[in-house]
Amino acid sequence: MQDPLERIAAALERISPAPLSAPDFSQADAFVWHTGPDALTPVPEVSRVDVSLLVGIDRARDILLQNTAQFAKGFSANNALLWGARGMGKSSIVKAVCARMTDLGHSVKLVELQREDLPSVARLLNILRSAPHRFILFCDDLSFSHDDQHYKSLKAVLDGGVEGRPSNVLFYATSNRRHLMPRDMIENERSSAINPAEAVEEKVSLSDRFGLWLGFHPCSQDDYLDMIRGYIRAYGMQVDEAQMRAEAIEWQATRGARSGRVAWQYFTDLAGRMGVAL
Repeated sequence: MQDPLERIAAALERISPAPLSAPDFSQADAFVWHTGPDALTPVPEVSRVDVSLLVGIDRARDILLQNTAQFAKGFSANNALLWGARGMGKSSIVKAVCARMTDLGHSVKLVELQREDLPSVARLLNILRSAPHRFILFCDDLSFSHDDQHYKSLKAVLDGGVEGRPSNVLFYATSNRRHLMPRDMIENERSSAINPAEAVEEKVSLSDRFGLWLGFHPCSQDDYLDMIRGYIRAYGMQVDEAQMRAEAIEWQATRGARSGRVAWQYFTDLAGRMGVAL
């Protein structure tokens, strides 16, 4: 008969499996972090656009390219927060910049992390710390609500705690909010707190821990049309300029906004009507 202590030990091992060993990072250029159980899943083909097609965000593109290139070469670089208007290419620019590093021969891997999985980030960092590659840890659409405690886990990435952030890991995040929390929640806490200055300092100061802030703003009509022209050239399509312009302006008018996402949606429709596979 098995000893009761051995049975308890076996049960605990089943409940708490052994730490995840590092995967074969040569399998892919990008990975997705999953929890329950922990796993780094390779992404065979990343959904992205070429960096040359990112029109109207040239300054942000060039700054992020320079920052990432410094990191790829082993020099100092900053964590980056890309914030601003929806659909203006914040997540696209991160994926495009990482792809450019790979094209240039740098061993930079993209690891996507969901906001809900931030509490597990310490386990992920332990895996990446000893790997012979450099990693961009990427969290898309990052924001926090009034009672959300996930932001505390993010400090492990930005500040690193006692061990410090691994030198081979950089953190890029996108958000519609510059301070990562809604403005009305900031004002509510300030108005109801005994010490208004301290009420939101911990959460608001989180965005200050990003060394690089890149703002994305609604594009002009000229930039919007240039985005579409860039896609047309990239796919070698022959399109009547006047007709395209009229259709594109009508398309954005029906959506009440101009953005890179709206430009791609119009181009997708145009390519479909012309029988061009994307």
